[in-house]
Amino acid sequence: MSRITLQPGFILHSRPYRDTSALLEVFTREYGRLGLVARGARGAKSKLRGVLQPFRPVLLSWLGRGDLGTLTDAEAQGVALTLGGRALLSGYYLNELVQRLTHRHDPHPALYDAYQEALAGLNDEMRIERVLRLFEKRLLQELGYGLVLDHDVASGAPLTATALYQYQLERGPVLSEAGASHGLLLHGSSLLSLAGDELQDECSLRENKRLMRAVLALYLGDKPLKSRDLFRGMTAAPSVAVP
Repeated sequence: MSRITLQPGFILHSRPYRDTSALLEVFTREYGRLGLVARGARGAKSKLRGVLQPFRPVLLSWLGRGDLGTLTDAEAQGVALTLGGRALLSGYYLNELVQRLTHRHDPHPALYDAYQEALAGLNDEMRIERVLRLFEKRLLQELGYGLVLDHDVASGAPLTATALYQYQLERGPVLSEAGASHGLLLHGSSLLSLAGDELQDECSLRENKRLMRAVLALYLGDKPLKSRDLFRGMTAAPSVAVP
C-alpha cells in the first residue's frame, strides 16, 4: 500500500458515504484524478468539513489501495476561491469536464495548471466565455484530441481570416464552397483567434462555442452534462448563457 502526502489538488465532486463519510473525486497535479474515501469527513466535529470544498486548493494525503484510496489528511492551501452565480456554475462545468474526460491515475500537470488558471479567471464576469473556451481547448490538447486551427487540412494552406471554413470533426477546417450554408461553418478569423488564445470579439466567441460543443460531444457521448442543465435552469436571466 502506497502512502502519498501533501499533494496539491482540488475536490471535483463529493457524495455521502455511510453515516458520516464521503466519497471524493479529486484532481491532483502529480497523480491525476483519483477516487478517495474520506472517513468521518461529514461528522459534526470533523476538521475536514470546511476543507473538502470545491474550488478550494488543498494539500491531500492518502493511502493507495486499488482504484479507491483512503484520505488520511487534508489542509487548505492558499486563499479559498469565492465563486458565485454564473462563475460558480462555470466552475461546476469545468469540474464535470475533468471528471468525465480524464482517466483515473493519469497525471496531466499542464491540465491541472490550466484548470487552476481557469478557476481564477472565472471571477471576471466579462471574461467567463473566453476562460471556458481556452480551457476546453487545452483539455482537448492534453487528452490527445488537439484541434487543427491554423491551416486547411485539405490543401495545407494557412487559414485566411476573411474566408469561411467548414470544420470537419476529427479532421479540421476545409475551405467552404461558395454559398454553403450547412455543416459547422466558422470564419478563419475565429479559428485563428482561438489558435492564438485571443477570443476578444463576439463573433469568435460565438463561433468557437459552437465548435467546442460539437467536438466535446464526440467524447462525452450521449450522457448530458449536469452542469449544463443547471445553466438552463437559469436561462430566465438574460446574462446567463449555457457553456
